[in-house]
Amino acid sequence: MACLLETPIRMSVLSEVTASSRHYVDRLFDPDPQKVLQGVIDMKNAVIGNNKQKANLIVLGAVPRLLYLLQQETSSTELKTECAVVLGSLAMGTENNVKSLLDCHIIPALLQGLLSPDLKFIEACLRCLRTIFTSPVTPEELLYTDATVIPHLMALLSRSRYTQEYICQIFSHCCKGPDHQTILFNHGAVQNIAHLLTSVSYKVRMQALKCFSVLAFENPQVSMTLVNVLVDGELLPQIFVKMLQRDKPIEMQLTSAKCLTYMCRAGAIRTDDNCIVLKTLPCLVRMCSKERLLEERVEGAETLAYLIEPDVELQRIASITDHLIAMLADYFKYPSSVSAITDIKRLDHDLKHAHELRQAAFKLYASLGANDEDIRKKIIETENMMDRIVTGLSESSVKVRLAAVRCLHSLSRSVQQLRTSFQDHAVWKPLMKVLQNAPDEILVVASSMLCNLLLEFSPSKEPILESGAVELLCGLTQSENPALRVNGIWALMNMAFQAEQKIKADILRSLSTEQLFRLLSDSDLNVLMKTLGLLRNLLSTRPHIDKIMSTHGKQIMQAVTLILEGEHNIEVKEQTLCILANIADGTTAKELIMTNDDILQKIKYYMVGLCPLHDSKLAAH
Repeated sequence: MACLLETPIRMSVLSEVTASSRHYVDRLFDPDPQKVLQGVIDMKNAVIGNNKQKANLIVLGAVPRLLYLLQQETSSTELKTECAVVLGSLAMGTENNVKSLLDCHIIPALLQGLLSPDLKFIEACLRCLRTIFTSPVTPEELLYTDATVIPHLMALLSRSRYTQEYICQIFSHCCKGPDHQTILFNHGAVQNIAHLLTSVSYKVRMQALKCFSVLAFENPQVSMTLVNVLVDGELLPQIFVKMLQRDKPIEMQLTSAKCLTYMCRAGAIRTDDNCIVLKTLPCLVRMCSKERLLEERVEGAETLAYLIEPDVELQRIASITDHLIAMLADYFKYPSSVSAITDIKRLDHDLKHAHELRQAAFKLYASLGANDEDIRKKIIETENMMDRIVTGLSESSVKVRLAAVRCLHSLSRSVQQLRTSFQDHAVWKPLMKVLQNAPDEILVVASSMLCNLLLEFSPSKEPILESGAVELLCGLTQSENPALRVNGIWALMNMAFQAEQKIKADILRSLSTEQLFRLLSDSDLNVLMKTLGLLRNLLSTRPHIDKIMSTHGKQIMQAVTLILEGEHNIEVKEQTLCILANIADGTTAKELIMTNDDILQKIKYYMVGLCPLHDSKLAAH
């Protein structure tokens, strides 16, 4: 089949296809095998570091011929090996080159080549496969299509240090999610790769380490296995700790720290274990230093954010380690006018990727401030912090916007900051703008934060109400995304708490009785509970209760009956009875209970069946 570049080939490109390029392809068809071999060797030398030559040869149809020669039984092993080397070199060009190779079904041909007894040919095929699978345009699933491939690759791990390096690199790039982790784990990845951590080859050790980091990520089964694996009499976590010492290469320190972080988050290592508190956490803080390269600072901050996210004690330790909170402020000043970078290419690269630093800083600030009031205060008092977050809300990068919203959400859990810094910087304005048009992942976090800004003691509540929040939140309750429905109804619940009659009427009008019924029959328990909380807050203070029940009494009583008769847990029925208690407090509304024998019987039944009721009417997110 013809294998052409995916993008249209302009005439100017075609005109550059030189006679010498044609000559290389023509020699592949020579009847003399020795001349074909020499032609492939010459082609190999011609394409090294020459992307234009690579593109020319692909356009002229070199790939199908090389693959044909690679698969022919009559081809010598040397010729097959040289073909694999040239194909690997072509794959090192542009992404379009890789797409062209994939269109020619190069992966099945190379995988077939791995069945050869010749080690040099196997290594050449693996090197080419490594280059192709590490390209962002190659679907990882192609590695798992044939069930015999993974066990065969496991068997090849013992052949040489090159097979070890290339196979581990392929695994680490193609392991994307629990399904892939399970396949590799079930085929003995842990046992087959563990001993490679003591290899004499640094490249092999690094690729094995990267394999373990992707295998352990959010995977309790793998992590619990890793924690008990012995290599030369040493437990794997101890080996990882040795690899994150200061005298080891930065790449090794970072990847080891990631392995220990993922094992900790998966529950295999305790958060108060010395290998986490005294080794992993300090190592990751070191990676945030301005002496480190941009990529290292980004990876260090993001991994540290993930490590400390659920644990308040780790957050406190991190916050006082090496002045981390102040150190992160430098992430927003990069590169500075007095930057030490003298390499122009490096400076250009870093300018293009500086947004990744801001994203990483926001993520780490969000984790640091998740629980502790003093830490939140320190973060907000860091120079221009609130201005930076507000600016981050309108950045062009979706990832930076999401990280900024998460950071703001974390800080919004502070009552004091809601009353001071959030009001001083009118944070609600850019937040409302974000909520108007954003992807779901941003909407979920932004709407969670809005719940906090609508708490009764928040000074932002009034201006948010005046900016049309009711309609926006009622719209969220109709989302297909359960998290958005929960947040929409949660925010309305907070909005209705001790609100004026007009606000409550606006909520009921915008939400509609039909939508209220849909929410009360929602399959998501959180949606149901927050909807009951909204009803409870709407039906508070005697005049409001009477007013609402005079217009919506019949529907509300139907809803209450429906829930009390349904198969719901005790918390749901408890909230429903609280609504009845509120209705009973009305002057005229109570008649709707007193004249309803069915409801009275249910109240009598539950009086002997439920524990004392709670009185939580307001909730922070």
